[in-house]
Amino acid sequence: MASILSTVPKWVADLQSPPTPRSKNGSIPDPPGYPAQSTALSKKQASKELKSQPRKQPSPEEMDTLKLKKAWEVALAPVKSLPMTAIMMYMSGNSLQIFSIMMVYMAFKNPIMGLVGTNQAFERFESDSNKAKIIQVKLAYIVMQCVALGVGIWKVNAMGLLPTTRSDWLAWEAQREPLEHAVFAL
Repeated sequence: MASILSTVPKWVADLQSPPTPRSKNGSIPDPPGYPAQSTALSKKQASKELKSQPRKQPSPEEMDTLKLKKAWEVALAPVKSLPMTAIMMYMSGNSLQIFSIMMVYMAFKNPIMGLVGTNQAFERFESDSNKAKIIQVKLAYIVMQCVALGVGIWKVNAMGLLPTTRSDWLAWEAQREPLEHAVFAL
């Protein structure tokens, strides 16, 4: 049995019985960011005391303020994605290809779905005390979705799919009656 214990590596024996901590030399201070063990223990004890205390519930005014902040984050979210959408549309080119068509589809689908789901997006933030402020947030959200739709319209116009020139409407124009006729003579 003694031969088995003597074959155990030193590091295994050290793990089973760790050495006692050395006394601190007073002439060498602790490096920055590494406090002495006594302060580390006191911090751990302080954190345990903080965890044991129950958290104070927010007042209704604080809760309304927090809900309003979150509602503004939701309202401004469409604008935060606009630069990337605009860059992707610019980079996809103006020709009719599958990638540019998919980009245009997404540029119209997302804002329209956002406009349709406006009330659902803000119903969790709405309370009796902040209805007037939530209406302002909803209006800002609608404006931001319209700006996102504007980027889609810009892309469709750049692709030449919007009928903006006179030649796009020639089928509905009446033919002009000439006032004079010129005849070619030999």
